[in-house]
Amino acid sequence: NNDPKYISIGSTEFPCLAKVELRVTCKGISDRDALSKPDPCVLIKMQSHGQWLEVDRTEVIRSSISPTFSKVFTLDFYFEEVQRLRYELYDISSSHNGIKEADFLGAMECTLGQVGPPSMASYVTAEELTGNDDYVELSFSARKLDDKDFFSKSDPFLEIFRINDDSSLQLVHRTETVMNNLNPVWKTFKTSLNSLCSGDHDRPLKCTVWDWDSNGKHDFIGEFQATFKEMRGAMDGRQVQWECINPKYKIKKKNYKNSGIVILNQCKIIKMHSFLDYIMGGCQIQFTVAIDFTASNGDPHNSCSLHYIHPYQPNEYLKALVAVGEICQDYDSDKMFPAFGFGARIPPDFKVSHDFAVNFNEENPECAGIQGVVEAYQNCLPKLQLYGPTNIAPIIQKVARSASQEMHTKEAMQYFILLILTDGVITDMADTREAIVQASHLPMSIIIVGVGSADFSDMQMLDGDDGILRSPKGEPCLRDIVQFVPFRNFKHGSPAELAKTVLAEVPNQVVDYYNNKGIKPKVPSEFESSRTFAP
Repeated sequence: NNDPKYISIGSTEFPCLAKVELRVTCKGISDRDALSKPDPCVLIKMQSHGQWLEVDRTEVIRSSISPTFSKVFTLDFYFEEVQRLRYELYDISSSHNGIKEADFLGAMECTLGQVGPPSMASYVTAEELTGNDDYVELSFSARKLDDKDFFSKSDPFLEIFRINDDSSLQLVHRTETVMNNLNPVWKTFKTSLNSLCSGDHDRPLKCTVWDWDSNGKHDFIGEFQATFKEMRGAMDGRQVQWECINPKYKIKKKNYKNSGIVILNQCKIIKMHSFLDYIMGGCQIQFTVAIDFTASNGDPHNSCSLHYIHPYQPNEYLKALVAVGEICQDYDSDKMFPAFGFGARIPPDFKVSHDFAVNFNEENPECAGIQGVVEAYQNCLPKLQLYGPTNIAPIIQKVARSASQEMHTKEAMQYFILLILTDGVITDMADTREAIVQASHLPMSIIIVGVGSADFSDMQMLDGDDGILRSPKGEPCLRDIVQFVPFRNFKHGSPAELAKTVLAEVPNQVVDYYNNKGIKPKVPSEFESSRTFAP
């Protein structure tokens, strides 16, 4: 679908991105080990700035040369970008699950736009998700399943397939195997309604029960058909059950009843809301700016300084501020932005401050629009003495106090974004880590833009993409709320590129916070709902 929909918010149009589900199967994997079949696993990688970054990976399927993986990958599809994908196939030995020691079997590359149903020799299929983002939580068990093993009881697992319009089967979920048990209780699992039944509650689902075997030749126990409409019967605390039938036994055995009973103990629909749902419901983005005024920036009177005000050319601080701020201001109805500075000696007594108002009005640090922040920044520079150290924990804690008050309202009305512009290495790293971990519990995100050519390796640690950030005491971040970007990567690009990268994670962070708290968006008012959707 090459006709994206746009939503107009303020003066800006934003593309409503499509979401795409990818599923992976393999056929005829070459068997390198003479004594056993491979244990395949597929890594999905996406190209970013010339590098292949891992997006996710499938589960490992033991002893199979033609596996169908149950793991479903959901990716955002950007109409205006070429998104290159790479699929790497590995044989994971049974003794460990690490990729480093696994045997690499091969790879395939394509673009997300090329993947479609059915393409790539049916190894990878993709489908665009409809507007229904709801999830369903299901909990299955079974009783009196047929015993397929001579010396022990069956080791059952359950597979659920969606039957497509062309009668093909699409694996939705495969449970874990419960060993040596004819009355298994499988773990509760979540899947999207799109995956389960394409949002059609009457679509038939085929469910099969197998006795797991280590050589990959699983024994068939039985099957049944169901619909999500039937499954919904378990929403009010009742059980829904189906007879598990082996068609061969039904024909051959005279008194055959079934091969066991499969029971749905619980069915719960989990409503998922989008970033736009919250914005349209009146949630405001409260945007705060913090600017580094430490001496390492250089004397503002010197043209080599990062704070030098050129009559015709904005410095890096101003470029980053305007690029990110102009997007954020469209989500803020009053267009008033608190702006703070840190690391300078300020008038009248010239004591060092790490959270002073750039307009020098501590009672009201807000500036009118991004232009107001720019003017306050330019006016304050001649009045300051650049100093140090580079402490950012105080400003994080200051915004966190406001976010904490909002959290107690238990409504999705204000979400706080702190933009920190800094040129150097943080000197209060332990306090900053502690402040970020505490802020991860609040309706708050932190964007750090590194200005200049300093070594920003410490900053990368704050961005939780490489692992979970922990406080000095070992407490983990509840969620990833920090995005760090070095401005030099975008020095020669457009401001839009910087803003897009810097703000890419914010919508998901907003949704994650409110969904985790169980806070629903408000119903849009007449004014909000009149915001136009244009083709």
